[in-house]
Amino acid sequence: MSTPATTDASGAPVPVLSFSPVVLPVPGRPVDLQVRVSAPATGTGLPVILLSHGHGPSNHLSSLNGYAPLANFWAAHGFVVLQPTHLTSSTLTHLVADAPGAPDFWRSRAEDMTHLLDRLDVIENAVPHLAGRIDHTKIALAGHSLGGFTAALLLGAGLTDPDTGSVVHLVEPRIKAGVLLAAPGRGGDVFNGPMAAQWPIVGAVDFSTMTTPALVVAGDKDDSRHFTDMGPEWHSDPYTLAPGPKTLLTLFDAEHGLGGIAGYDAAESTDENPARVAALAQLTAAYLHSRLQPGAPAWQTACEALTSGPDAVGRVEAK
Repeated sequence: MSTPATTDASGAPVPVLSFSPVVLPVPGRPVDLQVRVSAPATGTGLPVILLSHGHGPSNHLSSLNGYAPLANFWAAHGFVVLQPTHLTSSTLTHLVADAPGAPDFWRSRAEDMTHLLDRLDVIENAVPHLAGRIDHTKIALAGHSLGGFTAALLLGAGLTDPDTGSVVHLVEPRIKAGVLLAAPGRGGDVFNGPMAAQWPIVGAVDFSTMTTPALVVAGDKDDSRHFTDMGPEWHSDPYTLAPGPKTLLTLFDAEHGLGGIAGYDAAESTDENPARVAALAQLTAAYLHSRLQPGAPAWQTACEALTSGPDAVGRVEAK
């Protein structure tokens, strides 16, 4: 029986444990895989969220040290959050610039998440006060920006390997639900921005096989001109082009940072909005709770509170 932590009756904060780095040697990986683990201080039967970071301009937000506004909220609301540092992180560039797979490390990023699931018992036992508290059958995944690209692959999207021309599938069946935050969209003719030639892998994804249930989050002001002239709708492609069950949350007035999810008070959050970040954290937690615990009303309740009426933070559609 799951007993996830939450705010108490008075609304007081729930204590969260954060432990890092858990260091996992991986054969063939040029550096060890490091991960931050965040969890509520109490509770058992805790579901897991794997969180894949993006590839932004900061040195440290794109690592296990980023995304605290989401990781802390999710942990306080009953999840164990695992944040690896992918090989794309600026913190590792000096070590891996010439490693196979550089600079996008698309395969390695996805494989990092499989390694975490393969070693979940090791991670659980490495973190003080966590052993025996995780439900290993309730696994979710979230990713922002390039992390959304990584998440799409793990949720079932295909990818045309630029080196071989063959279609690769890296789906991870242990993942039961996903959240794609400001993820890249389609390739083809609309993948025509100045950065498209430098990152062709981003436009090589086929969403038609992405069958795992997912919430796609897109900002209606997230106009990624460096990749496409399609406009903000490009970030809705993982919803539009994938089979159901999928849900689309379009956040009003949100740009690529979705209000500032990558870090507290980060200068590059062009649309800094703490209220939007709080609402997004609440909606994503509710979506994943309802997906991992069928019948739970969390998603419906959160949508009624946050996506209806004159103060709605966004709109929701589903298929």
